[in-house]
Amino acid sequence: MNQKKSKKENRRRFEGVVVGNRMDKTVKVLVETKRIHPKYKKVVGYRKVYFAHTDKELNEGDVVTIKESRPFSKHVKWVVV
Repeated sequence: MNQKKSKKENRRRFEGVVVGNRMDKTVKVLVETKRIHPKYKKVVGYRKVYFAHTDKELNEGDVVTIKESRPFSKHVKWVVV
């Protein structure tokens, strides 16, 4: 019953909102997560912007899912699913 997952299945996935689409075949995606603070045990919200590769025409405000991929450039290491 123990089956190993392939590396492609094991990649992280996030859901976020497109906040920038001025680059060619690249969008900026804002991902908001919530985690418990290690010392104070309170829920804290975190925001991070990822650069993701895409061939689709996306506009600001679109909700997309991104996953890890091979590096496309220095900053672009995610792809829009």
